[in-house]
Amino acid sequence: MRNFINISDISSKELRSIIEEAKSRKLNRKNLNKSAPDEDKPFDGRSMAMIFEKPSTRTRMSFDIAAKQLGGSSITLNPDGIHYGKGDETLKDTAKVLTEYVDIVMLRTSLHKNLEEFGKHLKIPIINGLSDEGHPCQIMSDILTFEESKGSIQNKTISWLGDGNNNMSNSLIEAAGKFGFQLKIGCPKKYTPNKKILNWAKKNKVDLLVTKDPKEAVKDSDCVMTDKWVSMNDKVNKKLKKKTLKGYQVNKKLMQLAKSDAIFMHCLPVGRGEEVTDEVIDGKQSVVWRQALNRVHAQKSIINWCLN
Repeated sequence: MRNFINISDISSKELRSIIEEAKSRKLNRKNLNKSAPDEDKPFDGRSMAMIFEKPSTRTRMSFDIAAKQLGGSSITLNPDGIHYGKGDETLKDTAKVLTEYVDIVMLRTSLHKNLEEFGKHLKIPIINGLSDEGHPCQIMSDILTFEESKGSIQNKTISWLGDGNNNMSNSLIEAAGKFGFQLKIGCPKKYTPNKKILNWAKKNKVDLLVTKDPKEAVKDSDCVMTDKWVSMNDKVNKKLKKKTLKGYQVNKKLMQLAKSDAIFMHCLPVGRGEEVTDEVIDGKQSVVWRQALNRVHAQKSIINWCLN
C-alpha cells in the first residue's frame, strides 16, 4: 500500500513512472468521450472516497472524472455531513470505517496533520488533494503540462513569483529536487519559503534561488508560475498582503524577460489583475487550461500507483 502525501516521500524513479503513465493514458484516450473508461479499466469494481474540508472545483471534478476514466467510481463526502472526528467518533474510527467501504481516500484539508493522522489509521491508500503544507497532485499535473510543451523538465528553469511560503511553492521545491530542474522563487522577504523546506532543499542539493527581485527570478526562464495571492482560509490582512506582493505581478513586461518561448502557468482560481494580467493568462504563452485538464490524467496515474 502506498500513500501520495508529499512529493518528497517518493523516489525520482517512481515519480517519473507516474508522469510517463499519465502521458500514455492521455494519448490512448484521443478518440474517447470525456467520461468513457480507459480500455483496461484498472479501477473497475473499485471506489474512492473524496473528503473536502475546503471548497473545490478542479480537485473535485478532476478526481471524479479520473475515477470514471479508470473504470471505477467516487463518493464525495462533506465533513459536516459525516462523523469526521466529531461527536462520539474520532478520526481513527472514521478511517477504520472507510477502510471497510472503499479502496482509496482523497482528502483536501486545511491541516496537513489531518492527512497524517487519517493515513495512520487507514488500511487503504490516501492521496493529498491539498493541504496547508503541500499540493502535490497539482505540481505533478504541472510537470506533465510542461513536458507536453517543452520536453523533459530536467535541467530546465522554472520561476515562481508571489508568495514563496505556501503549499504550491513547498511542493514545487520538492519537485525541483526530485525531477532535477532549477527553481527561482521571486518573493518579498516576508514571504520567503519556511526553514523546514529550505533545509530539505539544502540537504537534497536542490538548484534553488530565492530572490526579492522579480526580474532576476524570471530572467531566461522556461516557465513562469504564480498563484492566487490570498488563498482560501488565509488568515492575514488581505489588503496588506496584496500591497506587499504588487511588484510580483506577472505581466507582459515581466514575461519578456523570460525565454521567448517560455510558458505561463497558474493553478487557478485566478485573481485577474492581481497576480497576473488578463493579457498574460489569456495570451499565447498561457497553458493554464491544459493544466486544469491534466489534473485528470496525472491523478489517474497517481491512483494507479497507490493501488499497484
